[in-house]
Amino acid sequence: MTGASGFGTRYRRVTAERGRLCAGIDPHAGLLTGWGLDMSVDGLSRFADICVEALAPSAAVIKPQVAFFEPFGAAGFAVLERVIAGCREAGALVIADAKRGDIGSTMSAYAQAWLADASPLCADSVTASPYLGYESLRPALDLARAGERSVFVLARTSNPEGGDVQQARTGERTVAQSIVDAAAAENADGTATAGLVVGATREHGLDLADLNGPILAPGLGAQGATAEDLKVVFADADPGWVLPASSRGVLRAGPDVDALRDAFVRARDEVETALG
Repeated sequence: MTGASGFGTRYRRVTAERGRLCAGIDPHAGLLTGWGLDMSVDGLSRFADICVEALAPSAAVIKPQVAFFEPFGAAGFAVLERVIAGCREAGALVIADAKRGDIGSTMSAYAQAWLADASPLCADSVTASPYLGYESLRPALDLARAGERSVFVLARTSNPEGGDVQQARTGERTVAQSIVDAAAAENADGTATAGLVVGATREHGLDLADLNGPILAPGLGAQGATAEDLKVVFADADPGWVLPASSRGVLRAGPDVDALRDAFVRARDEVETALG
């Protein structure tokens, strides 16, 4: 694979066609109840089918939150497999929001689960934690690069507890900035294999100018960030790489498919206007 190919090419193409908003699929108990669905596999399945029908043909990127499928065991993972496959078949890129992170053969197994063609859970990207050391993610990064996929690496998260670790200093840099710099080095070949997760709900204090890869920015809508905030929070980043994410802010428009789709389109158009 040469420098101009890779996940970055796929990402740029689909966001140029469908806009820069990542639609989250988060089937937590409050949403299931709000949609009049049972907290059961049947309720989960119905929720998932509505989301795929409403969002997959319109969204450039869709991010199912793996944690909300796991409580249902094998049946929940079967629904997740169907979500991933349905979204990809409709032309959306899928980020499996699994936040995996480990070492050695265990990390390799996680990579195979989420990034290998042979896996029923294969997505276009997976979120991962680098806080066992950035290089602990090497099996996932190498597999992602080989398959023109990506790994979204947690850098500066929106939870207040994260600051103790992420803003600690290592030499002249914060720990979070060291993750950004490692991701930028990863992307020197132009593939955009390493994305970052940087919360949109506050100023992050990071230098993102040289990343040359996508920035998943959760927090739009229900968590308080607005489309206009993006211009301030990500002022030094290439706006084409900024990928704000909204889950509850869009999903609360369900369960009507048309209403859910319309809510997503409105939020996406606000983002496109704000980022220019």
